[in-house]
Amino acid sequence: MAESYQLEIPSDPKEVMAVEKFLEEINAKIKLDEMLFNKLLVATTEAVNNGIIHGNKRDRNKKVVLRVDVNSSTLVVRVRDEGKGVNVEALPDPLAEENLMRENGRGVFLMKSLMDSVGFEKLDEGWEVTMKVGINGGADSAS
Repeated sequence: MAESYQLEIPSDPKEVMAVEKFLEEINAKIKLDEMLFNKLLVATTEAVNNGIIHGNKRDRNKKVVLRVDVNSSTLVVRVRDEGKGVNVEALPDPLAEENLMRENGRGVFLMKSLMDSVGFEKLDEGWEVTMKVGINGGADSAS
């Protein structure tokens, strides 16, 4: 059971609503438990939002591409934008007292908290975040 799904959206924050529908359609086929689906939904929405807002600077001419690959033990989500990227290591700690009341700055923290692994890669034309999570009791989820 190895399947791939892809969604391409323009860089408009309103387009994020398509992500939930896309993930619900995938989940109708793979049937994740509710808790895992909700983690997937939040982490993926954060990654797509980051691509739209921070990566592509809301430029509707630039796309965010969401790809989901599923096998019997692992679900891999890749979100690619056309932006210049960000130094993830230099992001402020959202749990630091001075950042607790900020309205933004928690996306990467949430992705890392909800998924088994999260990585960032510079591409020729933008950046890609790859998130992995084990499904159906898959033990090799972080590989």
